[in-house]
Amino acid sequence: MTTNDEQQFLNDLEKKLWTAADKLRSTLDAAQYKHTVLGLVFLKYVSDAFDIRRKELKAQLQDENHDYFLDPEDFGGADSDEYKEELAHELEVRDYYTETNTFWVPAQARWQFLQDNNKTVIGGAELAIADGTDGKAQTKKFSSVGHLIDNALEMIEADNAKLKGVLNKLYTRLQIDQAKLGELIDLIATVPFTHESLNSKDILGHVYEYMLGQFALAEGKKGGQFYTPKSIVSLIVQMLEPFKGRVYDPAMGSGGFFVQSEHFITQHQGKIGEVSIYGQEYNHTTWQLAAMNMAIRGIDFNFGKEPANTYTNDQHPDLRADFVMANPPFNMKEWDTGVSDDDPRWQYGTPPSGNANFAWLQHMLYHLAPNGSLGLLLANGSMSSNTNNEGAIRQKLIEEDLVECMVALPGQLFTNTQIPACIWFLTKNKGERVSSTGRKLRDRKGEVLFIDARNLGYMKDRVLRDFTQEDLNQVTNTFHNWQCNPPLPEGDGRGEGETTYQDIPGFCKSAKLEELQKHDYVLTPGRYVGAAAEEDDGEPFAEKMARLTGQLKTQFAESDRLEAEIKMNLAGLGYDV
Repeated sequence: MTTNDEQQFLNDLEKKLWTAADKLRSTLDAAQYKHTVLGLVFLKYVSDAFDIRRKELKAQLQDENHDYFLDPEDFGGADSDEYKEELAHELEVRDYYTETNTFWVPAQARWQFLQDNNKTVIGGAELAIADGTDGKAQTKKFSSVGHLIDNALEMIEADNAKLKGVLNKLYTRLQIDQAKLGELIDLIATVPFTHESLNSKDILGHVYEYMLGQFALAEGKKGGQFYTPKSIVSLIVQMLEPFKGRVYDPAMGSGGFFVQSEHFITQHQGKIGEVSIYGQEYNHTTWQLAAMNMAIRGIDFNFGKEPANTYTNDQHPDLRADFVMANPPFNMKEWDTGVSDDDPRWQYGTPPSGNANFAWLQHMLYHLAPNGSLGLLLANGSMSSNTNNEGAIRQKLIEEDLVECMVALPGQLFTNTQIPACIWFLTKNKGERVSSTGRKLRDRKGEVLFIDARNLGYMKDRVLRDFTQEDLNQVTNTFHNWQCNPPLPEGDGRGEGETTYQDIPGFCKSAKLEELQKHDYVLTPGRYVGAAAEEDDGEPFAEKMARLTGQLKTQFAESDRLEAEIKMNLAGLGYDV
């Protein structure tokens, strides 16, 4: 998914940011320095994005061929004070920034302001500046670096209503040497959020995911609960095509599925305004990050009133979404404290206390609209386990014809867990209809598609595997072709570039519900797709068998001869063999 150059850039960025975090490690506990560093990274990013647009706007204002051209002759020439004042005024017009979906950053929240003034207040000196943000001239005083940062965050919240109460304004209260905060500001100032081929918002997303994983490990938690590989998110989004309607993630993390939905819509010339975003997250920091992630992208969202447990405090009880996508924590235990056995969400059976896999699945189904579809990343055990009612729930889901496609994934995809995973795709309507992107879906009742993608992908380093875009397209196209075209009978050819569907041994298989019943309702793709067909070399089987048997006899005879010769040589050396 990323080039070597891009990956090296991201690796260098990670090292620099973790060096910044280490500056606070001996002073603050992990939970505190997580908020401290991530808050500053957010400020740096929005400032960088603002500065990029500001430079672009200045060039447009000085370009006589551009609609925004500010003619110096109207103000006494390019060197006149009047022209310079007017240019400075135009550069502060908010609409110029919001029209390009650039996050508006007030002057006192910009990184340059923090960097220019942080050393003034170190040691207790007071900084006073003229401030007219409320329309009245007044003097604002700052007594510490923490005060400067908290003020920046307060001003951003005041100017961006969706972030009200989201940003952590805790810097004034930190028991930390102010000089260390100043050093941290100078270090983060060297962190670039620009790259010739990487989108700056994606760089920020990568930074947050990396830092969350590292902080989680420092706090003794499973870092993997925060991170879904980008290629897996892209695969689920490509297959579901959340082009229009309500999109919901009940375990949203920092909002990766919503970001990929934005990319999908942009690539298909759609409008992000035609999608409504709903999410829920239990972890307070991650909930805040998701809100920031959406705000900087200009995406409207509803993440509930507060971070909350999806099972005991559903933030969207009446939501029926067109698309539901999630990567919840794998095999979560003790999830059901305070949850009733007769909860209306358990339509297909009560999930066991020791594993939340089928609780997540049924929660998502409960919030799915009549024509909705969902994609859920789960541990492989969910496809075959029969313990504690899981087998019975899976059987019920199959009998109700809700399962549409199962995708087995290769190992080593996740940074902080080696648990093998799969993707469940379910829908409440397998009947003939038109998808959100205009594809004509055929009647697929009584059929399930199995895709074994375990052999796809490449090792991007010594421990991690990733998918190429070609891999993602292969899986996606197989799914979409199957949705739209009845499987060809075995033996029928398929022309180059055709969009028909045909089973491919070792990769994909369209199975009837009767076949699933014969396999005791186990949904592991390997059971259905079989072994990959070997290339026919033209040699008849009987002749090949006779030739290989003859070769084997010759090799056995040679082995016996060599063994006898070795024994004879050892005996000559006085060894008892």
